[in-house]
Amino acid sequence: MFVRLATLAIAAIAAQSPILTIPLQKTPRQIERPKAPIEESGPQWAATCGDSTDWDQPAPPVRIHANTYLVGTCGISAILITGDEGHVLIDAGTEKGAELIADNIRQLGFRLGDIKYLLMSHEHFDHVGGMARLQQLTGATLVTSAPAEKVLNTGVASTDDPQSGMHKPFPAATVGRVIGDGGEVRLHDLNLTAMTTPGHTPGALSWRWESCDGGVCRTMVYADSLSPISRDDYRFSDHPDYLAAYRASIAKIANTRCEILLTPHPSASAMKERMTGKLPLFDPTGCRNYAAALSKRLDDRLAKEAAK
Repeated sequence: MFVRLATLAIAAIAAQSPILTIPLQKTPRQIERPKAPIEESGPQWAATCGDSTDWDQPAPPVRIHANTYLVGTCGISAILITGDEGHVLIDAGTEKGAELIADNIRQLGFRLGDIKYLLMSHEHFDHVGGMARLQQLTGATLVTSAPAEKVLNTGVASTDDPQSGMHKPFPAATVGRVIGDGGEVRLHDLNLTAMTTPGHTPGALSWRWESCDGGVCRTMVYADSLSPISRDDYRFSDHPDYLAAYRASIAKIANTRCEILLTPHPSASAMKERMTGKLPLFDPTGCRNYAAALSKRLDDRLAKEAAK
């Protein structure tokens, strides 16, 4: 009887009390934080490098925009473009610089073995001297222009290079594909377009691609150096066909769609200032202004040749 009365009492109390519902706590969706965001890593890069343009001075990696990262040294650029099914790396630095580039890629959390293509700007040892090492580390396919193919395969500059004879050979790599003007390197969600831009070297290439961060897409251009630097006895004015191709290369850069400019030497495109907000990173006139400065340098060089 006592148990029955107690049960009835509890039931009566429950009937008079509101039912408390405790909601289930859902774990909030974790949004992946960008790796090496430019807002933080850009100033870190600037503080580390200062005014140094040393080819082999280590620099931290920086996410320039979306899936495009600067992974080179203080004085030499290397550009990593990441994708869902593999990555692309443009330029390899010097022999020593290749290891620094590899360290930066690992620091970002990417696997070297996921790099499927190695691309180049121009065939000088400060930009491709480390290509053989990075090819060994990644197993990636090396893509070059036709004039640069033999140079990369042998490590020896071609005789028609304005700087031929100035530099020692570099370790030979293995070219897996030759690309022409307007050719594309595709890797699932990545698509890079080659622009042949001879001038600084006969086999120089520039590259254009889209990098999207959510709904914000930017046209990235990695424009070759295109500077009129040569050995002492070379005269650009003595090579009219080459000079015409050189000017056409500059015009090609000036006329291409371009919203974020990158260059083989970070200083050539004021990357320190642009990564710290002193100059705009997004600049639709960047390539045009870069080309105008190069055209003036070439004109000045030709004027000096004519004065001798």
